[in-house]
Amino acid sequence: MCWWAFTGLTHLIVEGYFVFAPEFYKDKTGFYLAEVWKEYSKGDSRYAGRDAGIVSVEGLTAVFGGPASLLAVYAIATGKSYSHILQFAISLSQLYGVGVYYITALLEGDNFAASKLYYYAYYIGANASWIVIPLIIAIRSWKYTCAAFKGQDQTKKHKVR
Repeated sequence: MCWWAFTGLTHLIVEGYFVFAPEFYKDKTGFYLAEVWKEYSKGDSRYAGRDAGIVSVEGLTAVFGGPASLLAVYAIATGKSYSHILQFAISLSQLYGVGVYYITALLEGDNFAASKLYYYAYYIGANASWIVIPLIIAIRSWKYTCAAFKGQDQTKKHKVR
């Protein structure tokens, strides 16, 4: 539940700000979220340049991924039957988003960082969690869902006999 709360709020608040505040880099007030994106842009300048691919992925993630992640918190906390399929779907969407993020960078030359430090700290490090954790959750939810269907199939076989 902690991961889903963290990622949901990150998508809604942090990424939502990026998407809906297109001139964050002009902010002179020191507003925290504007400063976060100015700093992160040192690791990937496509953010400051408002790259269409980046804005699209972040927009979809903020609008759909954030609320879905918070719905996962609710589903887990209340033991809803759709909990694992929801977690699986969100995890796949997060993996897809990270895939698009990295593949578009590779196709465009992967030279968007101000230095190696920013490249590894922000571009690689800050995004690693959105590969490792969704992958673990997807595998876990896949196994849980398969086991539930297997159990359902077993029950049907016993009733037929």
